[in-house]
Amino acid sequence: MSAFTTNGIDTKVKNASAFCFQDINKNYQSRDGLNVSALSNINFEVFKKEFVTVVGPSGCGKSTLLKILAGIVNASSGRIEINGMPQKGPSSEIGVVFQNPVLLPWRTILNNVLIPAEIQKRDIKESRKKAYELLDMVGLKGFETKYPKELSGGMQQRVGIARALINDPSILLMDEPFGALDAMTRELMNMELLRLKKRIGATIMLVTHSIPEAIFLGDRVIIMSPRPGCVEEIMDIDLPYEKELSIINSEHFGVYDRHIRNAFNSKAGLD
Repeated sequence: MSAFTTNGIDTKVKNASAFCFQDINKNYQSRDGLNVSALSNINFEVFKKEFVTVVGPSGCGKSTLLKILAGIVNASSGRIEINGMPQKGPSSEIGVVFQNPVLLPWRTILNNVLIPAEIQKRDIKESRKKAYELLDMVGLKGFETKYPKELSGGMQQRVGIARALINDPSILLMDEPFGALDAMTRELMNMELLRLKKRIGATIMLVTHSIPEAIFLGDRVIIMSPRPGCVEEIMDIDLPYEKELSIINSEHFGVYDRHIRNAFNSKAGLD
């Protein structure tokens, strides 16, 4: 077992469980009728207020795992607990930020943020107040009456984050949210996300193809194997709580980076 491995439990974190995967498997039938195993025997626990990143080769089931936790996709077998209770489909406890922000072009930025609150039939006055606060929090104050086409890609993704937080979820799931952004905007969004986490206090699980992003953002990194995806290793990240992008160039950061790359040195699909 690697010195980096923590057996799925970060001993530095003393909070209660936010969510837990127990013996999760996912199978599906391909177009030609073959049975395909996407995920195999997934077991790990994430604690409240922890930031966990998931990295692995393309097609290993990272996004599928996130969708199962969100209640968007059903597991073939296994059990998930959220805040100590069995999962029963989609929950207002969970907010999701997708790869693309998927904003409705005919709705203003404010009204896009309000969509989950409308679906949950929340008090509209309180929700509008919350939406204004969230847009301010993600750096979009003054853009409430704009439309998606008037915003850059990075700004649109900020709207997606605000929308995911409108119902005050205790868990935020992010499926490669910055993958379509240019390198400089992506780095800026990583810094913004760390700042945001301090303010919202939510548990975050972020799926990414970028090894540096996984290390920079995560308290722990879940390293997945090729299909059928399983947890190859769970690595505890020991970096300063207050960090700048320059830390990516440090030797300490490089040790983590090389370790993950070596774990996949014979596989393709990682940046």
